[in-house]
Amino acid sequence: MKVFNTFFLVFFIALSLPAYSQDIKIRNIDGSKEKLAFDILSLALKKTRPDVTFSPSNESFNEARLIEEVISRNIDIIWAGASPEKEMKMLPIRIPILKGLLGHRIFIIRNEDKERFSSIKTMNELKSFTAGQGRFWGDTKVLKSAGIPVISTIKYENLFYMLEGGRFDYFPRAIHEPWVEVDSRPELDLAIDNNVLIIYPFPLYFFVNKSNQDLHDDIYSGLEIAIKDGSFDKLFFNHPMIKDALEKSRLKDRVIFRLDNPHLHDKTPFDRKEFWLDISEL
Repeated sequence: MKVFNTFFLVFFIALSLPAYSQDIKIRNIDGSKEKLAFDILSLALKKTRPDVTFSPSNESFNEARLIEEVISRNIDIIWAGASPEKEMKMLPIRIPILKGLLGHRIFIIRNEDKERFSSIKTMNELKSFTAGQGRFWGDTKVLKSAGIPVISTIKYENLFYMLEGGRFDYFPRAIHEPWVEVDSRPELDLAIDNNVLIIYPFPLYFFVNKSNQDLHDDIYSGLEIAIKDGSFDKLFFNHPMIKDALEKSRLKDRVIFRLDNPHLHDKTPFDRKEFWLDISEL
């Protein structure tokens, strides 16, 4: 009877344990943005799975391959810019993990054009200039929908040389991106415009496999807890990349143009103001 009771107790405990693995397979962590996204993921999941561990991939994949890795369950979670296509293939956690920062865009320009850009005051004046973008980037559609002239290319690196060569006039970048990009290409006579800021909704989400509802729910709940208890904002605004970007970009001192993003899912949480960056509160 004692052996039976011991067996029953072990069996009951086993049934009480979570059915999911505590080890989460993630993409590789390469660069400040990826490190911040991972830190936010870790913060959220440790609110709901205190014993969680993470196993980063040893390989570096492009976004299309990362999506396939999630679908095939070789990777449990990725983070990527929102789009209807991704939200059909995977299960999104619809809380923008960078507070919509990717939709705050300032420009890399030719050094000789600083004065031309400093005089822009209206949308019509901005539309007299041509932007350069990646052909398949989600925000390329946003600019085109707003009537902004765009020239695109497949290769990211080409954009810097096309800009210097006069193929287009400016390269819109998220506010944490342009300084490193310009400084790492001293052979090109490029600069960062100090006048214009474009803002449009463009969330970066966590995505999991469509069948992994438990992981989705635990991440969502953990993010909600972190936002409510203040630990999310503490992590976000104290991250060196964010602090440096906000200090250098001087968002409040710029001419702001707000664009719609008609390419987002109708479940995008626009009504949750606490999810989004409000530059008036900086």
